[in-house]
Amino acid sequence: MSEHRIYPGNGKLFIRRDGKPVFLGSSKAYSLTLQRKKPSKLVWTQVWRRLNKKGISETTSKKRTRKTVKVQRAIVGASLEDIKKKASQKSDFRTAQRAAALKEAKAKAKAAKATAKKTKKGPAASTHVKAPKFTKRANKGVTQR
Repeated sequence: MSEHRIYPGNGKLFIRRDGKPVFLGSSKAYSLTLQRKKPSKLVWTQVWRRLNKKGISETTSKKRTRKTVKVQRAIVGASLEDIKKKASQKSDFRTAQRAAALKEAKAKAKAAKATAKKTKKGPAASTHVKAPKFTKRANKGVTQR
């Protein structure tokens, strides 16, 4: 139970119900075994010391862990300086820029629409040609009626 050394002539041999012999070094260990106490709950046993990492700190040193270091890299189409510059800008400035770009895009689209309207002279000026319609039978080599 305690895993302490049992010297010759000392202790008791206890045969468990499953037939396994257990050598008990003291009456204390024998009494606690009969009470079915778990060795892992008894502070003075080797099992408890192993579970709670007692007495092994001097043999093993603590494993050192490395901290991850964040590195900024350039993305395709934007250099590192551009990215840093954008990060340092205030959000108000960026929203104003976005609004201006949106306004410009809308103006371009409106101008393109106006030029398309001027060049188009009604439905007859359509350049779209309708393709002839084929049925499955026509594709197989059967002539259409």
